[in-house]
Amino acid sequence: MRLKEKYKKEILPALKKELGLKNDYLAPKVEKVVLNVGFGKHTKEKEYATNVAKTLTKITGQKPVLTKAKKAISAFKIREGMIIGAMVTLRGDRMYDFLERLVNITFPRVRDFRGISENIIDRDGNLTVGFKEHLPFPEIKQEDIDNIHGLEITIVTSTQNRAAALELFRLLGFPFKKN
Repeated sequence: MRLKEKYKKEILPALKKELGLKNDYLAPKVEKVVLNVGFGKHTKEKEYATNVAKTLTKITGQKPVLTKAKKAISAFKIREGMIIGAMVTLRGDRMYDFLERLVNITFPRVRDFRGISENIIDRDGNLTVGFKEHLPFPEIKQEDIDNIHGLEITIVTSTQNRAAALELFRLLGFPFKKN
């Protein structure tokens, strides 16, 4: 069963019961998923930027937006308007497909993975996970890798409540560490 269908048929009724809600629209849901890669010391390398853009396109099926510096920081040798990263925002069906792959395929493929901490959910109910390397994603083939880079995934929910978001992520199947 697809994750979107599972949310509507199983997770939504369970959330309403658990949180004591009467209306479907009050229940927390995932609004968007944002993947972000900062170029760091590779900001001046055009080839690095194109490689990162290619891997983000493979992982998400969507072309990334290149992010520019809003202001100059001399200590990091960054000028205003300089390209410093790439990001992709997923919504709708692509978002649910990505979350399904993330939970069922990518997390189990991460080396020395023992679950994610409950503390990474912020007080607004958003979850942010960082990856040191992009290799665990199933879309990335070993022979296609030019350079290894990390990435950050932020999952934005509709709730402003940390406990409700934690329950949502549990029901979606996110592997949390057992305390």
